[in-house]
Amino acid sequence: MATDTTGDAARDDVTRPDGPADSPFVRACRRQSVPHTPVWFMRQAGRSLPEYREIRANVAMLESCRRPELVTEITLQPVRRHNVDAAILFSDIVVPVAAAGVDLDIVPGTGPVVAEPVRTAADVERIRLIDRSDVGYVDEAVRMLVKELGDTPLIGFAGAPFTLASYLVEGGPSRTHAKTKALMYGEPDLWHALAGRLAEVTSAFLRVQIEAGVSAVQLFDSWAGALSEADYRRFVLPHSTAVLSGLADAGVPRIHFGVGTAELLGAMGEAGADVVGVDWRTPLNVATGRIGPDKAVQGNLDPCLLFAPWPVIEAEVRRILDEGRATPGHVFNLGHGVLPETDPEVLTRVVALVHELSARSADRD
Repeated sequence: MATDTTGDAARDDVTRPDGPADSPFVRACRRQSVPHTPVWFMRQAGRSLPEYREIRANVAMLESCRRPELVTEITLQPVRRHNVDAAILFSDIVVPVAAAGVDLDIVPGTGPVVAEPVRTAADVERIRLIDRSDVGYVDEAVRMLVKELGDTPLIGFAGAPFTLASYLVEGGPSRTHAKTKALMYGEPDLWHALAGRLAEVTSAFLRVQIEAGVSAVQLFDSWAGALSEADYRRFVLPHSTAVLSGLADAGVPRIHFGVGTAELLGAMGEAGADVVGVDWRTPLNVATGRIGPDKAVQGNLDPCLLFAPWPVIEAEVRRILDEGRATPGHVFNLGHGVLPETDPEVLTRVVALVHELSARSADRD
């Protein structure tokens, strides 16, 4: 594995006595003053990078998540290339579910596919709780990364109970989540048993990452936007709250993110996160009005805009930074993940632009 110590490259070239805990990223998450707006990208360690495609050749996704040295190298790649303010652990949201005994695979071009979808209480009971020994490879990878990253913070992550449950009930990705909703509406007790079990698995998975040294965690609820606010509050919010509020004693910022969640932002803000991720559909200042003044926000450049001419991209970055200045705290990101066809050089230019423009604003303030 090619290694590169990035600890001497704190994103604003300042050595920090408190390490990543005093980085611009963590400070922004805590709504504290920053020398510049921190920036990282969801799916920054992935298919848009040629070095990623090379190192992942002939290695299945789940297998790659279980090799600490490979995880370390992939996680570091975008930090080296883009000069982002945070790394995010290379993994997949179904890793803890597989560790809990669910027979699944991540099929190229499809996503997670579950051999025996959840239909009964007995199916839920077969999802066992996990501890560090079940995901020791994640613990090892995080510890390796913390040493390599130095002052640069590492973000841990997990899938939220609703999104995980949808994969388990549908048997794979779904556009309509029809089977998931049928179970929610028709057998609410079974639904809550499933979501509650997944909340326990998710909490344990995040605890392993926190104890190994991550500086923040993000809970991805990729499919929550399929729900009305009433259904979200009834079927989802209690379980996301169990995860996020349950980590209040962990001492690291908690980020909560979903896609298509404009009408859910207020409810999502109640789940216990310090930062709420906003997709590209909702301006950040509008989102803050829904979330409340006690949360930072993260986002929210449309990933497809990265294919536009540079003047268009620059104008959008400026707009988002302006909107972010009206929020209690802002972490610049995309409104969803980096698309595989994205030119990596554009991402590098966006990072430099965010740093330049926001540093000027900080100087004026």
